Amino acid sequence: MFYHRKELQFHAKPDRPDPVYAKKLQEILGGQFGEISVAMQYLFQGWNARGDEKYKDLIMDTGTEELGHIEMISTMIARLLDDAPVKEQEKAAENPVIESILGGMNPHHAIVSGLGAMPENSTGVPWNAGYIVASGNLVSDMRANLNAESQGRLQVARLYEMTDDSGVRKMLSFLLARDTMHQNQWIAALKELEEKYGTTVPGTVPAEWEATEFSYDLMNFSDGEDSKKGSWASGKTPDGKGEFGYVQEPKAHGGKQELKPAPYYAHGTPPVEK
Repeated sequence: MFYHRKELQFHAKPDRPDPVYAKKLQEILGGQFGEISVAMQYLFQGWNARGDEKYKDLIMDTGTEELGHIEMISTMIARLLDDAPVKEQEKAAENPVIESILGGMNPHHAIVSGLGAMPENSTGVPWNAGYIVASGNLVSDMRANLNAESQGRLQVARLYEMTDDSGVRKMLSFLLARDTMHQNQWIAALKELEEKYGTTVPGTVPAEWEATEFSYDLMNFSDGEDSKKGSWASGKTPDGKGEFGYVQEPKAHGGKQELKPAPYYAHGTPPVEK
């Protein structure tokens, strides 16, 4: 069950309108790693969670928090669009090359949403449910969550540098702080889960299913041998079940690819007579 309180989770008021920046801010709302994505990802993980209730509660806490972030950013975008002209305007920027790519307000803000936020990214691509990960495996999901928060925090930091508006920066500062917490909580949860279930997902695969002679060898499929210098090419594996190896010249094990002719009804290319 959800309910709505009529206060924002944190301040979302810019110093002045800026329809061009409103377009850029759309990325952390409706982009691949935006707040809509993480909110939906965590909520579906939580709704589908089976097993230990503490993980479900952690995920649901965070997913519900992210709904508040959606509200904050949507409010900020709407306020940045205050008094924006219907016609697209561009302001001369210090870097005209970048502004020629990013410049101008999003016409959807004027035409579609009536000077409000949209569920889309900074280039106008609609949000896609395919962005979210909710696999039912907590180890896999926690890794996806850590990646989402890492990418999201990176984008917030870049947006922070794109504005000198103190009101916008205040909100972004809060989002940076919460992304710090979320990365750390997912790392902590992941470590705990890996101790229980192992580092390889899924950890329930019987040994006889796996061609174990290929399980721990790094195969050199590029020029040079720089990858051999890493900890992933020698020594004990993180799962504790093997030793890393390095194959300098990988062999082909599958033989030559040969397909039989397609049946007549497929109307393929007739085989060459030998």
